[in-house]
Amino acid sequence: MTSHHKAPRHVAIIMDGNRRWARKHGKPTLEGHRVGYQTLKKIGDAALERGVKILSVWAFSTDNWKRAKREVTFLMGLLEWVLKEEIAEFHRKDVKLLVTGRIHELSARLQNLIADAMNLTRENTHGILNVLLNYGGREEIVDAVRAIVRAKPEAESVDERLIEKHLYRSELPDPDLIIRTSGEQRLSGFMPWQLAYSELVFVDKLWPDFTPKDLDAALEEFRRRERRFGK
Repeated sequence: MTSHHKAPRHVAIIMDGNRRWARKHGKPTLEGHRVGYQTLKKIGDAALERGVKILSVWAFSTDNWKRAKREVTFLMGLLEWVLKEEIAEFHRKDVKLLVTGRIHELSARLQNLIADAMNLTRENTHGILNVLLNYGGREEIVDAVRAIVRAKPEAESVDERLIEKHLYRSELPDPDLIIRTSGEQRLSGFMPWQLAYSELVFVDKLWPDFTPKDLDAALEEFRRRERRFGK
């Protein structure tokens, strides 16, 4: 097992490649998402075992609404199933669940399940799973600016700290490490403010094929890097 020495406190993952995995294996697209969720469970456990305290994962972007209606319906149903049937397992593991994004645009049923799940796990301390749902990085910044404008501060008082205060999860530290699977080497609007000084690791494997050994390799790469934060 990987040592906890210099384990990043906060790891963020763009879980890319579910649909390509399904096509590669001659399976329906929806099966790729189902297997992708099982991978998330394994990697979540592995991250905790390796000393990672916060894991942020991009489950559904604001752009994903453009996908086929059947696929979107399946993904929303999968999320509902997880929040109803799997949340007790997260609670037993002492994991706090956060769901981040434009939650108010989701169905009332899903909003209620999210609220119940976060309320159930709010006091858990072993780790945090932050699920980005209906999330877009530019939308997050727009929402932060709107909140600041509504507060009508003096122009001179607007600084980085004020903007950060109005981001979705200002209570969380910025990610130390971001991992993107599937060979794509771009961030696609994922947490643009928070990732200013994050270390980036791009992995060729499709997300359903990503294993704890691959996580170990990414963590080892993180340990080898010297983080200077512009100094």
